[in-house]
Amino acid sequence: MISNYRIQHGEGRVTLDPALTKIAQEQATAMASKQTLDHSVLAPFNSRVASSRSDRAAENIAYGHDSFANTLAQWIGSDGHRKNLLLHNASRVGVASSKSSTGPTYWAMVIAVASKPTTAPTKSAKRPAHQACRITILGLCL
Repeated sequence: MISNYRIQHGEGRVTLDPALTKIAQEQATAMASKQTLDHSVLAPFNSRVASSRSDRAAENIAYGHDSFANTLAQWIGSDGHRKNLLLHNASRVGVASSKSSTGPTYWAMVIAVASKPTTAPTKSAKRPAHQACRITILGLCL
């Protein structure tokens, strides 16, 4: 449903990410157990997503709806939450819910832009043109 919304608004699909889902589940569970709607109920957001290998990330939280469809509609109706749903270049998402002991369901969604892999500069494996290869292994001239 998030991908469909993003596509309708010119952004790309997101895929469910186990690491982000775990972060979202821990947040939803903490909010439900403390019956508090707060981004920092467990720990500050930046520290919770630090290990997720993301260049940028955002979090939406909510409570009260039993279905994700209704929760998503609530987020779409809010400028800040909608902005997070449409995070430019996001490719991964995690969504979770947890029901509190008194009834309301708490929701958390983490959406992220994946870090670009860092690659070390490589030296060309080719020998100068004037030298012939004595052996070629996997495209390397030795």
